[in-house]
Amino acid sequence: MNHPELGQLLDSLKQENESLRDAATSKLWRLWFEQKGELGLEILKRAQLLMESGDMAKAEEMLTQTIETYPDFAEAWNRRAVLYYMQGDYHQSKEDCLKVVVLNPYHFGAWHGLGLCEANLGHYPEAIRAFREALDIQPHALVNQRLILECTALLD
Repeated sequence: MNHPELGQLLDSLKQENESLRDAATSKLWRLWFEQKGELGLEILKRAQLLMESGDMAKAEEMLTQTIETYPDFAEAWNRRAVLYYMQGDYHQSKEDCLKVVVLNPYHFGAWHGLGLCEANLGHYPEAIRAFREALDIQPHALVNQRLILECTALLD
């Protein structure tokens, strides 16, 4: 995903100023959700509402159709990864997270999600690698630092 502000936003994630980091994080999420314009954004919103109401089958169907129509829409893949994760399908969630980071290697959310999947599958070295990727993009994300420590403690 190319955007004129991408480099500046990614640099802002590394700054000491928390409000600057928060603003950059919000802007990146907005760019990712709006990658396919208003229609794509509306589909993601509807899928989220379906997930929140517990209609996972309809949400999955909607996201899968969106992915088939827009295979380069990284956030549609990411939303479906979240859905699979919520259902405890860590293998399928992992596959979708891997697709997201191929399409958008700066997607700290997908790297984080990939780490969570790997950790739930007991693949701690892979989880640590994924959390480190997320941390490289968002070095002040304490959750990833904590998860790296937790996974390291679980290594044989």
